[in-house]
Amino acid sequence: MANDPLLGPVVVSADEIAARVVELGAEISKDYAERPPLLVGVLKGAFVFLADLARAISLPAELDFMAVASYGTATKTSGVVRIVKDLDIDLTGRHVIVIEDIVDSGLTLSYLRKSLLARGPESLSICTLLKKTGQQRADFDVEYVGFEIDPEFVIGYGLDVAERYRNLPDLRVYLAGEPE
Repeated sequence: MANDPLLGPVVVSADEIAARVVELGAEISKDYAERPPLLVGVLKGAFVFLADLARAISLPAELDFMAVASYGTATKTSGVVRIVKDLDIDLTGRHVIVIEDIVDSGLTLSYLRKSLLARGPESLSICTLLKKTGQQRADFDVEYVGFEIDPEFVIGYGLDVAERYRNLPDLRVYLAGEPE
C-alpha cells in the first residue's frame, strides 16, 4: 500500500493513536472503577479501536458488538438507520459505553443511543476515536473523544472505503474524495 496514489497525508499517526488510546483507557478505568462497564463496539469501523482500548482499560470490562447501517456503500449517511447485528447481552442495570470509530453528523449514533437507552441501562456513555469538527446535526454528549479532526474523509485504523484500508496503522486522508 506504500505506493497507493489514493493514500493522502497522515491525519493521526499510529504513535499518536496508541498514546491517546492509553489515555482514554486510563480515564475510563478511573471513571468506572466501582462499576465495570460493558463496552459495545459498533462494527465494523470500531473493531480495531475497541480491541486496543479494551486492553488499555484496567477493569474487568465485558464486550459486545452491534452493527448498524446508514451509509450503504456511500460515504454520507442516508438518514435511515438499520440494526444489522444486535447485542447478545441484556443492558438492564448495566453501565454501557458505546465505542465508535467516528462521529460525523451524529445522526446514526443518536438513533443508536435512543435504542440502547430504551433497554434500561444504568448509564450510557459514548467513546469515539474521531469527532469531525462542525459536522454534528444531532445534540448529545460524547464523553470520551480521541481526536477532533477536520471534516475530511479519512481511512485507516478500522475506517474504510468500500471495505479497503481498515488495516492501515494510522489515519490518512483518502485522496479520491468521497465516493458516492
